[in-house]
Amino acid sequence: MTRVTRAELLEFLGAHRHAVQASVAAAGGVQAAVVGIAVSDQFEIVFDTLLTTRKAQNLLRDPRIALVVGGLLDGEERTIQYEGVADRPAGAELERVRALYFRSFPDGRERLNWPGLIHIRVKPHWLRYSDYRTDPPVIIEFDAGQLPSLP
Repeated sequence: MTRVTRAELLEFLGAHRHAVQASVAAAGGVQAAVVGIAVSDQFEIVFDTLLTTRKAQNLLRDPRIALVVGGLLDGEERTIQYEGVADRPAGAELERVRALYFRSFPDGRERLNWPGLIHIRVKPHWLRYSDYRTDPPVIIEFDAGQLPSLP
């Protein structure tokens, strides 16, 4: 089986500034949106949003979230499907994730003045890396316990 390293997964995630996120709506349906993302070395994904958005309200009620990174352009036949749990860090953790986010989106500092702006952090439970550029394609799944020990 073809292997992918931790560094390769993080490089792939870090090369993408946007992801499609999906959350559970109040009536049990789903809601999806594109978000600007930053990625930590622990595979955390951070994005900002307004407290009044559907995604924020959904995640505050039910923190389960799924994201898809990559694969949206012709010639980009690689994706990471990502499932995890979202939270709103506070204190020193909020400062840490904001600093991470601002490295990818320096203009995010200007948005701090927007009423109701929040930062969401997502911790992974499961990832699937898919590379359809090869035959057969490379498809590898990881659970949260495997990610820290990847070579």
